[in-house]
Amino acid sequence: MTLDYFYGQAGELFSFFRIPKALFQEQRFQDLSTDAKTLYGILLDRMSLSVKNEWFDKKGRVFIIFTIEDVKRTLRCADNKATKLLRELEKFSLIERKRRGLGKQSLVYVKNFSAESSKSIFQNRDFHDSGGFKNASQDPSKSRCNETEENDPFYSEEADGMSKRTQLEEYFSQSLEVDLLLRLCPDDEDTIYQIMDLLVDTCATKRKTLRIAGDDKPAEVVRSRFMKLNADHIRFVLKCLAENSSPIRNMKQYLLASLYNAPTTMQLSYQNQTNHDLAMWR
Repeated sequence: MTLDYFYGQAGELFSFFRIPKALFQEQRFQDLSTDAKTLYGILLDRMSLSVKNEWFDKKGRVFIIFTIEDVKRTLRCADNKATKLLRELEKFSLIERKRRGLGKQSLVYVKNFSAESSKSIFQNRDFHDSGGFKNASQDPSKSRCNETEENDPFYSEEADGMSKRTQLEEYFSQSLEVDLLLRLCPDDEDTIYQIMDLLVDTCATKRKTLRIAGDDKPAEVVRSRFMKLNADHIRFVLKCLAENSSPIRNMKQYLLASLYNAPTTMQLSYQNQTNHDLAMWR
């Protein structure tokens, strides 16, 4: 393939991703990988679209929606690489991800890399007139919707019953030893948080029955069983998920069934493995 030269101002006709020089010149970013720096520039570019669409939270902070699939598609990389790059940017405090529950895309806050706050740059131009910020939809396909803060799922933290959800989140965070799980299974971070959200959503539901593996079971029975899960059960579910080679059509139902049956199937699985190992030594 033969490429032509640039002549005159021709080089300015194209659009570019801008990566801050500070990421390459400042000491604090010297251990940040080049791929992560590139991704940060891409996220900065996406943030300008969020400003245009008025994607602000109620504190006036700009957010974007950029999933692992978006990273994979943009950088032409595998799932593990995409997850690693996002985690790397989080480690350097260049982004912050806010998870919103099962089935909802996480919000990504691109953090200001410079020492000076640029908060005023991204404020809504109508702030001084209205006394507040406009809030757009969190769904990219529904930008500039007219939902109120009370109806927006992003503000569910102010909804009734949030204290119960908070208590459940704290309970599962401790009983499942989430911090330990994240250290032991770093590549399963998103799945671990999905499981956490699913457990909280299920235990917080007001429904009388829940469908597990095709059967309707009393919600109290399901809740009681989930409250007894521990980190070993979650690692077993992650192991089964990794070993499953069949396509999963409904991930929520698959996880519900796996979590509900984990205490029983884990014991049977380990017993079967032990029997197999003993037989091999005879």
